[in-house]
Amino acid sequence: MNLPPLILASASPRRAELLRKLDVEFQVVPGHAAEAVEDFLSPHELCQLNACRKARVIAKKFPDALVLGADTEVCLGAEVFGKPSDLADAARMLGRLQGRTHEVVTGVCLVHLRHHRQILFAVATSVRFRPLDAAQIRAYLAKINPLDKAGAYAIQQHGDEIVAEISGSWSNVVGLPLERLRAELAHWNRTAGL
Repeated sequence: MNLPPLILASASPRRAELLRKLDVEFQVVPGHAAEAVEDFLSPHELCQLNACRKARVIAKKFPDALVLGADTEVCLGAEVFGKPSDLADAARMLGRLQGRTHEVVTGVCLVHLRHHRQILFAVATSVRFRPLDAAQIRAYLAKINPLDKAGAYAIQQHGDEIVAEISGSWSNVVGLPLERLRAELAHWNRTAGL
């Protein structure tokens, strides 16, 4: 693809690892933007808003680059699970999710300020957890660092111990919906001169 210089506005090593799978050159420049927590927005809208905030902070510094921002949340009905505040909060989250199906929503923003172009989208994946007791939850949390992960879990780290089934994009649950992102970057590439 013949893209402008691509910047991933994220400190997440998981997102960088996923983006490498698309075989595009990019640099990582984490953006620090205050995340919105608005009750009147749907999870899809909230993730897109936060992805846009992260991308635009970096795009202002690099107006000639194509900047990618992303934000992931775990949702059980109307309840949104961000990153846990501590291990007790992580155990509480997994206790709420165990035996149930929840959604993982990732909002993505691609923005190029110089060309006044922006693409904004969100992808949802359904995840069904296995029934878990307190001992299983403690054992799982001892194997990962849940504090930097929405919903207090990582499907790519011992996920088979807690996840029974997913419906949709696996990479979306990790933090970047590669299938949709590949299509959007290809579209960007095709329409660059228009």
